[in-house]
Amino acid sequence: MAKLKTGRHTSALKEVRKTKTRTARNSAQKSKIRTLAKKLEAAIKAADAALAQNLLKGVFSAWDKAAKKNVIHKKAASNKKAKLAKKVSSLSAKK
Repeated sequence: MAKLKTGRHTSALKEVRKTKTRTARNSAQKSKIRTLAKKLEAAIKAADAALAQNLLKGVFSAWDKAAKKNVIHKKAASNKKAKLAKKVSSLSAKK
């Protein structure tokens, strides 16, 4: 591509635009995951096994989608899922 008068390549400018879009998308997905995880933690703290089990499905889905799109690493998602599942199972075992 042709150079601009400012000395920057148009491809570099396009990459900057793409990065902003991707960053916004990734941060929105991470925020969604954090929100769902906090709701799950609150349900665990309140000892509501039924709600926690229901929320766990949503959290798992969100982690899997983020890992699939490389927002987070797949093993990081797996570790987070395992920790949350362990907490929920211990909650249901107490009853």
